[in-house]
Amino acid sequence: MVIKLNKNNNFLYSLYYDYVDIHIFILLCTYFFRNIFFLILDPFADAIKGADDDVQDGLVHIRIQQRNGRKTLTTVQGLSSEYDLKKIVRSCKKEFACNGTVIEHPEYGEVLQLQGDQRENICQWLTKAGLAKPDQLKVHGF
Repeated sequence: MVIKLNKNNNFLYSLYYDYVDIHIFILLCTYFFRNIFFLILDPFADAIKGADDDVQDGLVHIRIQQRNGRKTLTTVQGLSSEYDLKKIVRSCKKEFACNGTVIEHPEYGEVLQLQGDQRENICQWLTKAGLAKPDQLKVHGF
């Protein structure tokens, strides 16, 4: 440390302000490097970028649910939010001769619901329409 005399040649005054300046400098450097570290190596950056999509894992999940008796529902979850799901349901209803709707699920977002076991039909239709690749489709159920 350089000894300099300030404020009426008071050595203690100079020593105190050098000490304060060094600590302020250290605090500023610590703050700067901590923020630079998080900007460069943010562990949640991928999660924040992917938060816009409704697709959690890049897969389109097709499930079948048993209602009463022989009645079943087919649900499609994970389609991209850039598609108009109501138009997709309208086209599927005509193609498969079944009823369907779009429901809002609290965890999965918008989900397509089709009456009957339409798992194979919807898989073929999604790949034919180019809405999903065959390796993106995950079929669940019995």
